[in-house]
Amino acid sequence: MRRAASKRAAVTAALAAALATCLAVRAAAAEDARVEAGPKGFSLASADGHWTLELHGLLHFDGRTFLDDSAPEGADEWLLRRVRPSFEGTAGERIAFRLMPDFGGGDAQLIDAYVDVSLGGGLSLRAGKFKVPVGLERLQSSNSLRMVERSFVTELLPNRDLGIALSAGGKRLGVSAGVFNGVNDGRSGDQDDDGNQELAVRLFAQPFAAADSLTTFGVGLAATWGDTDGTSAAPLLSGYRSPGQQTVFRYRGGATPTVAAGDRLRLSPQFYWYRGPFGVLGEWARVRQDVSRAGPGFERRETLEHEAWQATAEWFVTGEDAGYRDPDSPGAVQVVARIAQLRIDDAAFSGGATSFADPADAVRRADTWGIGVNWRPLAGVKTSLVYQHTDFDGGGAGADRPDEKAVFLRLQQSF
Repeated sequence: MRRAASKRAAVTAALAAALATCLAVRAAAAEDARVEAGPKGFSLASADGHWTLELHGLLHFDGRTFLDDSAPEGADEWLLRRVRPSFEGTAGERIAFRLMPDFGGGDAQLIDAYVDVSLGGGLSLRAGKFKVPVGLERLQSSNSLRMVERSFVTELLPNRDLGIALSAGGKRLGVSAGVFNGVNDGRSGDQDDDGNQELAVRLFAQPFAAADSLTTFGVGLAATWGDTDGTSAAPLLSGYRSPGQQTVFRYRGGATPTVAAGDRLRLSPQFYWYRGPFGVLGEWARVRQDVSRAGPGFERRETLEHEAWQATAEWFVTGEDAGYRDPDSPGAVQVVARIAQLRIDDAAFSGGATSFADPADAVRRADTWGIGVNWRPLAGVKTSLVYQHTDFDGGGAGADRPDEKAVFLRLQQSF
């Protein structure tokens, strides 16, 4: 009996020790788990740092004013341009994710929803809805926009789409390739409207990348290719907008609209250069699109080529280092300037009443110059004042569309 009692006591002692150990480990884990809040957002993290959840936010409150009646009545306005909470984090050592809705303009839409999987060796896989890896300015964060609105180049290149992409390489040379549903120029999509997919490829190099380098230089080339089959109900063609977000080019609509009808090829060489407080970002884009239009007594097919280019320069008057991502430095003052151009293929307007675009409504060319200043009074806060002047060729009934003279004011809050 004494032996049995001694055995029970030993078992009890062992169980008590095991329980104490578990409680100690749990307590240590709880102590090591991190809950943080600050200018860069809110976060939760496990003790080992492999499981994390972060909350970030972006608010763009804008004002637009058009001088000399250079836009339709009612274009002057205050608006919530972007209202974007975002949730991102990691699930283990190899998986990361991001969810970001947008409530700008009073509409709710899902902007980003994707998962990243690290495959090792510098190779990663992304699947879901995200920015198509093409446009240099498009891939730049909305937090770091220099001129309030993006340029004509971004109007020709895809925004966000559903797909899957592989990325490889490092800082000196990166390669991305993916397959997507395919979206209209300058637009995003949540579904595949024609059942055809689109291939996107981008190479970007920083040949002089080094920790002690005073200069940051990057150069790249990106392209997309796919078939597009539009219909009268879904032409799969988009118009192009001015810096003031006014549609200045559109295809013919109505009972016999212009529709996408075959190959679509986009090409975009791009670069940036930063040294100290100075920087320049440049980009060129061309979209080659097969289109068709049919009506009583006629049927037309054509391959149209539209192109755009832009160059944006910046200078931190207060001495901060310029870069692809803006430094969030309280007190920073940045002066910016841009020139840009949009050219529409002349073939879009040939054929009179059978043309693909109406010359009395759509411009043939647009040239823009703009200047602005950005100021960061506090961490996470940025104010912008920008003026952009755009001259148009065509776009009016027997005349040119009136010049657009737009003043932009933005208050940005991000965390």
